[in-house]
Amino acid sequence: MRVILLGPQRRPTVDAVIRSLGLDGAGPVATITAGWQEREADDGELSGLLGGRGTNLGLYRRWLDSQDRDPGYAAAERRVQGELAELQDIYLLRLDHALRAVYALQPRSGDQPRFGDQPRFSDQLHAEAIAAAVAAVRELDAAHLRRVNDVRGEFFAELRPHDRPVIAGHRAEVADILGEAAALVIAGGHVGVLADVLHLFNVAAALSPRAPGAAVPVIAWSAGAMALTDRIVLFGDRSPQGPGHAEIYGSGLSVLRDLVLLPHARARMLLDDTPRMAVFAHRFGPGRCVPLEGGTRIEVDRDGGCPPGTRVLAGDGHVTALEAA
Repeated sequence: MRVILLGPQRRPTVDAVIRSLGLDGAGPVATITAGWQEREADDGELSGLLGGRGTNLGLYRRWLDSQDRDPGYAAAERRVQGELAELQDIYLLRLDHALRAVYALQPRSGDQPRFGDQPRFSDQLHAEAIAAAVAAVRELDAAHLRRVNDVRGEFFAELRPHDRPVIAGHRAEVADILGEAAALVIAGGHVGVLADVLHLFNVAAALSPRAPGAAVPVIAWSAGAMALTDRIVLFGDRSPQGPGHAEIYGSGLSVLRDLVLLPHARARMLLDDTPRMAVFAHRFGPGRCVPLEGGTRIEVDRDGGCPPGTRVLAGDGHVTALEAA
């Protein structure tokens, strides 16, 4: 599958990307704006950038319709969302304590308290303690992601959406539109809503190649890009209450693996705080942490590989460009 990741579209580049793909006369461009929620249909500007070829899949509208017409699904959805919210609260409480331990250990050895003229910790012991503390955070993240995915898997196994007429009907219509589409464009917005509707209406399956080399190219930005990954990470270091902890939300479509996508990274992260960024990079490694800033265009291969020159958050806490292999 050909996937092109863009930076935020405050200064749009999606029109230039569509032109560069040479899709003239190849069919409509399917769009997903479900992350905008109630503003989903307010897509006139996007349609104009696509030359009037945009066909909105209306996934948020379909989700609301499914709730209205299938009370059993609506009740199950409320139950699972309540369980997931409780899981997230417990995880965040544990995460706060685990990361406080990392940051408490993190000051460089020269800044550590001393007994007489001797440092309290040796450099090696200090490094080992930090590594162990980060490993504990990684284990907590992984366990939480497994639990969230288990809860969602149990939900779908019990719900059996392909057997529910309303949802199955919407899935068939979505698949038909994507079957005729020359490309799929996924905008940003609320990443949780995007991930939920993409799963419910089985978009990943509808994107499967219809013939060798015939997979629908996907263009995505901001939350739309995050929703393609196997690990959605929510982050924000610049809240009024002070820096918050990045947290695992769940899995997106898993079209892209081993990538942690960071839209608006410069505005939302303390990138100049290299010790903090080093913890972030090691916490989510070996996946690549990729800032998506305005003007970014990255074509990712099916294994999540990024081309040389892609800006990534390195293990030393600095943003650097990937070199050619």
